[in-house]
Amino acid sequence: MDDRGGSFVAVRRISQGLERGNNTCHSSSAEVVAGSAAWLGRGLSCVCAQRRESDARPSFDLTPPQEECLQRLQSRIDVAYDSSVPEHQEALKALWNAAFPEEELHGLISEQWKEMGWQGKDPSTDFRGGGFISLENLLFFARNFPMSFQDLLQKREGDRSVWEYPFAVAGVNITFMLIQMLDLEAVKPRTLVGATFLKFLAEDDSAFDLLYCITFKLMDHEWLDMHASYMDFNAVMKSTRRQLERELLSEDITRLEELPSYSLLTR
Repeated sequence: MDDRGGSFVAVRRISQGLERGNNTCHSSSAEVVAGSAAWLGRGLSCVCAQRRESDARPSFDLTPPQEECLQRLQSRIDVAYDSSVPEHQEALKALWNAAFPEEELHGLISEQWKEMGWQGKDPSTDFRGGGFISLENLLFFARNFPMSFQDLLQKREGDRSVWEYPFAVAGVNITFMLIQMLDLEAVKPRTLVGATFLKFLAEDDSAFDLLYCITFKLMDHEWLDMHASYMDFNAVMKSTRRQLERELLSEDITRLEELPSYSLLTR
């Protein structure tokens, strides 16, 4: 996407078959084509990023463990992807190996990356909106739920659209949507759903990564239910967010694994 936010990449399916402090916490083939819309890339101007009037609520007080865990997560969110950092390079290579274990990667800048649903041959340009944590989220998904990861990457399930969402860039959008929905860049959460999430985070420091996996699978489920095509992505994300908020605010949920949408995941 250029700096004006005016282009994106869609995937056409060819065969049948996208101020902070210290830290303590418990511990099928495709072709890529260009189009025009405003939901991918640097600006990430997806509707999920727009603040709603219902989000303007008083802040919620945090327990010391919750505050420390929020600060730890915020420190991850603050890290921009930097292609010159060896740790970031290795994480990107690890993502490729998890996605395509039988295919050798020819370089960190390669046309091969389009197979995963990046917009071009250099994935680093797509991390500008989500930061390094969006790569960490994808890698967590690949390692902890490899079957679901491959199902979404390869678009194995359901009656798919001819024009599908690009897997990897959709993943960056999901990271960004969750940060906005949970109000994670605020000193204290200003939404009930954000305050609720911090209770899960205080019990499990990988809660954000797990919620990401749940959300990605839920998004694909909504995509299929809506018989969506790439121009419907914003509507799918709005539907996904509403459903996720409902589940998180259910009174009988004490762990993320108890969310109804968690059952969509397979390892």
